[in-house]
Parts: sequence; structure tokens; C-alpha cells
Amino acid sequence: MNSLIIPLGIAVLSFISGMLGLGVAFAAIPFLGLFMEDLVHQVQPLSLLLNGVTALLSAIGFAKSSLVDWRKAILLAIITTVSAPAGALLAHYIPQTIIWIIYFFAVVFLAYRLFKPIRPKEKGQENFKLAAILAIPISVLSGLLGVGPGFLLMPTLILCGFDPKRAAGINAFAVCPPSFSALIPHLNTAKWDFNLTMILVGVGAISSYLGARATSLYVPSGRIKQIFALLIVIVTAYKVATMILK
Repeated sequence: MNSLIIPLGIAVLSFISGMLGLGVAFAAIPFLGLFMEDLVHQVQPLSLLLNGVTALLSAIGFAKSSLVDWRKAILLAIITTVSAPAGALLAHYIPQTIIWIIYFFAVVFLAYRLFKPIRPKEKGQENFKLAAILAIPISVLSGLLGVGPGFLLMPTLILCGFDPKRAAGINAFAVCPPSFSALIPHLNTAKWDFNLTMILVGVGAISSYLGARATSLYVPSGRIKQIFALLIVIVTAYKVATMILK
């Protein structure tokens, strides 16, 4: 049964995360945690791999509609790629309970901020310098959580004045390289199910690309941040409920 539920769940989550230019890890972490007991050696490595692949395909989907500001995306990618491995290394020394607590507080804060009205600034008037500075601690924290920086960086771009569609396009490319760099410290200790991994990578890639195209063509910018906030609330609440019921 799990052989069907896991790919189906990743397909749905990848489509939604692809719509938001996030990479799937922020949602895959609690979802895969329902089926895999080892957070650091099973869930995090697989989630980071999926995050890099789905973010890349999402970026391609947004680029087809000219929604990727390549100069800003490349600069953020450099910053996050250099910073993310530090958090991944820390994950081996911090208790899993503490990591989950940090994750829950982070998503609750972001959901609260994103549900509040935010007026995007005119193109060229966004506070990109602030976003670039914040990308450093964001990357370290996301590396610690094993989710890649997208789920924190994308709302940060919105809070810094970027239109949600442009924020999603920039974020999709920016989080791809650091997802793979944060995976490196896990390679020697990761426990892989090769067949399952290949299936999830394929399903995630296709679904995230379709999600990005759906946003580019059909979803109003004003709805994107609410979709993001609602998604992380649902996924996190579900994980909390399952942890309590165990």
C-alpha cells in the first residue's frame, strides 16, 4: 500500500510546491516522516534530493513565462549554496526533537505573516539587498531542517516586496543548487531505497513542472502566498496530529 501512497503523495505535494517555486522538501519532510522513522538518515537525504530536482523543473516552468530574474536568482543561489551545508552538518549533532520544534515554529511564523495583507512593490523597487542578507541565516536553518531554503526564502522575497509570481520564479532557481550542496554531508550516512527514490524523483519532476506552468498561466499573484500559507499549516498540523497519536 505504501508503494502507491508515497508516490501519489509526492506527486500532489510536488505539483503544489511547483506552483509556488519552492521545491517539495518542506512538505515532503513531514509526509515522508509518516513512513520513515529515521529523520536524518532517511527522510532528510531523500527530501533534499527531491527538493533539488523539483525546484529545477519548477524553475524551467516559470522561465517559459519569463518569470525568472536570472541575475537575482543566480546571486541568491550562490549565497544559499555556500551557506546550506553548515546547517546540514549541524543536523547530525542536534536531537531530532529539537529539529522538529524549530521546523514547527518556523512554519507557524511564516503562515501568520503570509496571511496578512502584503502589497508588492513596483518592479525594481523591491528590497533585494535585505533578501540577500537574510538568505544566509535562512540557508543555515533550512540545511539544519533538511528542507532546502525555498520554504523560507520564497516568503522572505514576498515580504521584501516582490510580486509572488516573480518571487516564485526567482526562488525556484535559487534553491536548486543549495538543495544538492546540503545533501553532500548526508551522502556517507544516508539510507537509500534505490527503486523508491527513482520513482519519486520522476514523479516529483513531472508534477513540479506542471505546477509551475499552472501558476504561470492561470493562478493570480494574490492567491499564491495564501496557497503557500494554507499548505504549510495543513501539512504541519497533520504531522503534529500523527506525533501526538503515536
